[in-house]
Amino acid sequence: MYRGRRLRMTPALRSLVKETRLDVHDLIFPIFVVEGTGIKKEIASLPGMYHYSVDRLNDIVEEMEKLHVMNCLLFGIPAHKDACGSEAYREDGVIQQAIRKIKKLCPEMVVIADVCMCEYTDHGHCGILDAAGNVQNDETLLYLQKIACSYAKAGVDMVAPSDMMDGHVEALRFALDEAGYENLPIMGYSAKYASGYYGPFREAAHSAPGFGDRRSYQMDYANGKEAMREIRADIEEGADIIMVKPAMAYLDVIKEASQCFAKPLAAYQVSGEYAMLKMAVDQGIMQNDIIMESITAIKRAGADMVITYFALDIARRLKEER
Repeated sequence: MYRGRRLRMTPALRSLVKETRLDVHDLIFPIFVVEGTGIKKEIASLPGMYHYSVDRLNDIVEEMEKLHVMNCLLFGIPAHKDACGSEAYREDGVIQQAIRKIKKLCPEMVVIADVCMCEYTDHGHCGILDAAGNVQNDETLLYLQKIACSYAKAGVDMVAPSDMMDGHVEALRFALDEAGYENLPIMGYSAKYASGYYGPFREAAHSAPGFGDRRSYQMDYANGKEAMREIRADIEEGADIIMVKPAMAYLDVIKEASQCFAKPLAAYQVSGEYAMLKMAVDQGIMQNDIIMESITAIKRAGADMVITYFALDIARRLKEER
């Protein structure tokens, strides 16, 4: 008779046969950087997360170092926005300053910069609009190239285009190579869905579209096979890491991607996922262990790394367990 319980009777036995293990090196922590000085302000839609001005980044970088979370993903919120998102590629823009600051504070930190225009445009869309308000794919690529090269010049370790324009990875790879950054890796937001789980982020990054939605360029959440086509295209265009976003409601997509493609696979546990779980824990509806369960499920599905706002909480938990 099969008795699975034999290997569940003690913590030591359960640990011995554990199939999926979390490590702090698997975690990528998002950081929101704003213009100004002396700013460390909690984000209302993301309790426990903060807006930092560049001069206050030492607060979060020091905490990350202590917990051995050595990977971050930067998002910038500029003071000025315009139709072409010019602040995104300004040499002394908020993210360019943040990259230089973090690399000075902690040269070993892996600094990844999100490449998109939604935080920087006055209309909130991820690209250049025509007179009718439609996002122009190929014209947008030219601006994304400027942004990526600007981040590379500032010393970023990796760029991550999240705009979902067709051909964006190829366009960035070409521009980076031409500028002498052929060794700079690209993390593709390969399967990024038009999801309702992004709500808290859009408030945090001041990036909600001023009209319409993003369904003409982000993926339909009903589609799974399309995700494989999108991921394959990113790989063919030169992506070094692929991604599925969001994570928890798309574990099937993560699983299939991990089985189909021999590339490092990231999953983004997005703001809505974070907000729901944190609220449930804070209100006593669920136990704190649900956070570890959620990240373990993402890893179990096949993700090699997880972008999560819980990164520091998980690192503390792993430190306690050690």
